[in-house]
Amino acid sequence: MSKKRGLSLDEKREKMLQIFYDSQDFYLLKELEKLGPKKGVISQSVKDVIQSLVDDDLVFKDKIGTSVYFWSLPSCAGNQLRNVYRKLESDLQGSKKRMAELVEQSNALKKGREDSDEREEALNELKAAEQKHKELKDEMAQFADNDPAAFEAMKSAIEVAHAAANRWTDNIFTLQQWCSNNFPQAKEQLEHLYEEVGIKEDFDYLELPAIPVSEGCHQKISGVTQESTRPGFPVYIIVLTCVFKNLLHS
Repeated sequence: MSKKRGLSLDEKREKMLQIFYDSQDFYLLKELEKLGPKKGVISQSVKDVIQSLVDDDLVFKDKIGTSVYFWSLPSCAGNQLRNVYRKLESDLQGSKKRMAELVEQSNALKKGREDSDEREEALNELKAAEQKHKELKDEMAQFADNDPAAFEAMKSAIEVAHAAANRWTDNIFTLQQWCSNNFPQAKEQLEHLYEEVGIKEDFDYLELPAIPVSEGCHQKISGVTQESTRPGFPVYIIVLTCVFKNLLHS
């Protein structure tokens, strides 16, 4: 004997609606959970089925005091179906109108775009022009480094960096002189420290040479690139300050 098939959601909805239509009465949820099994709807699924009917405006609910009552009449279902029908009919008419507009636009766009030798030639010319435009853009990119505005900006940046480098150099010389004047007995220790942090005998202010326009955008400036071989200037100050503190406590 084959196993009995369970009810689908639509079938459960019909069964529960029939309870309302037959009695035309108001029910609490717990009452519906008792009536559902008599129609083949298990009590555990009654709540979800009723809620789906409420969401579709086929069953209505009202709170009276602390209780929530559910109700529905055949006329309510009829009104709901008529409302749904009117909405669908309105949507259909709107879709038909939109389709007609799109067909009209499509036909208008096709005019003058029929395949022809003239159109093919024009498309080829357009493709060639686009390719030429791309080549010119690539060529311009190659000369971007020689742009006068970019060159001037680079010169300004170099001047700022040069001034900053010499400012730190001046600070270092000042600190060295101060250390020599105040701690003459630590001359060898200081010279060893200077050597460790990269302050050698040739350490001096940076000179800013003239920048040839033809080379300014493609070659590093000797005066500035020298700085890259040195530790950061603030490091000198920090290290020398630490030595100064040690000397004070020695």
